[in-house]
Amino acid sequence: MELNFTDPKVKQVMEVYQSFWAINKTTAKLTKKNAEGFGLSLQQLSILNTVFAFPELTQQELADKLISPKSTVSVGIDKLVNMGLLERRFSEEDRREVKVKLTNKGEEVSKKSSKESLSYRAMLFALDKMPEEDIQSLLRIHKELSNHLMESGF
Repeated sequence: MELNFTDPKVKQVMEVYQSFWAINKTTAKLTKKNAEGFGLSLQQLSILNTVFAFPELTQQELADKLISPKSTVSVGIDKLVNMGLLERRFSEEDRREVKVKLTNKGEEVSKKSSKESLSYRAMLFALDKMPEEDIQSLLRIHKELSNHLMESGF
């Protein structure tokens, strides 16, 4: 199926994409700035905060949550282990699986980064300007759109 870029529906698709990209770019920029304040990359901070929220994930589970290739996440984990922020442990259930766990230092950095998060503050500021029903509609619509995209089979 070839797309007709003069079709109003295709133009609408482009507008939706641009909307997501603009929000993503802004929040990523703020999160990157926050990460750099801790001497981390955006990916490294994402790994730390995800492991903080979901303790003792396997590397594959972490990669799935971050929607990143396992090899890319593994490189980030290596650096965080070398920095003393994460540790690897073999799973007691399956010795082939490696779980990652925050060290005390890693937990401190994750907590501090969340407290000082520019992107969370900016999002709180933005959401405070919106009625609660609009926020709930936005969340519902995002979930519905995500489900339809997964159903598309592309």
